Amino acid sequence: MSQNLPPSAIPTSDRVLQVLAVLAQHGQSMAAAELMARTGLARSTLYRQLARLKRWGFVLESDGCYAPGPLSLQLALGFDLASHLVRQAHPEMVALAQQSCESVGLIVAVNDKAICLDMVDSQHSLRCSFEKGRSVPLRAGASAKCLLAHLPEAARNAVLDSQWGAGTPARDNAWQELQAIRQAGYAISMGEVDPGVWGCSVPLFGASRQAVAAMTLMAPLQRAQGQEPALTQMAMVSAARISRQLASY
Repeated sequence: MSQNLPPSAIPTSDRVLQVLAVLAQHGQSMAAAELMARTGLARSTLYRQLARLKRWGFVLESDGCYAPGPLSLQLALGFDLASHLVRQAHPEMVALAQQSCESVGLIVAVNDKAICLDMVDSQHSLRCSFEKGRSVPLRAGASAKCLLAHLPEAARNAVLDSQWGAGTPARDNAWQELQAIRQAGYAISMGEVDPGVWGCSVPLFGASRQAVAAMTLMAPLQRAQGQEPALTQMAMVSAARISRQLASY
């Protein structure tokens, strides 16, 4: 569920999760006024949810600002340690980063966002990175487009309608680009999200042959120029290895 829905569209029982999701995505502490603006909740409702989250250790308050608490950090640590996807992908990501001398990210789709689960940084002083936990809309960039192209049809159509507008020429163009990505087996972008960044994103498939994530190789555009075919091939080979491991689990 998107955190941008109007409060009336969010069940009362889900509002505490809405507040926690907004805090988690923001990446830094937030004042109550900012939380009210981002969630659309009334002050009294917001403070009730914050009180519940503080009582359970999911939120900390300092000088009137709120941030994810220790229990949230424990959840994140448990996810890292227990996630089958991260465990299977990480060694291949390390190998790809060493082979290519560039950065590699593991990205998943959650509702209408692309979220970074894991990151292996290049050893170059000038390098590209997608901060772990960062989220971007499923709209621009190799990672977002690769994930969107491989979503189930109903979910893909819902995102296309929300991002580009149902029945618009822009939506038709986006749909055609996604079809081309599915046929090619990868997505390429140049400076779509961050200026000067080249990216190649390849889907990772699980046992059901459904895409479960995307692995993205990213490099400064000036260093990637002339190396795009070789870098793309490296990413596709590594992604195929991970997909075989996921399918055999």
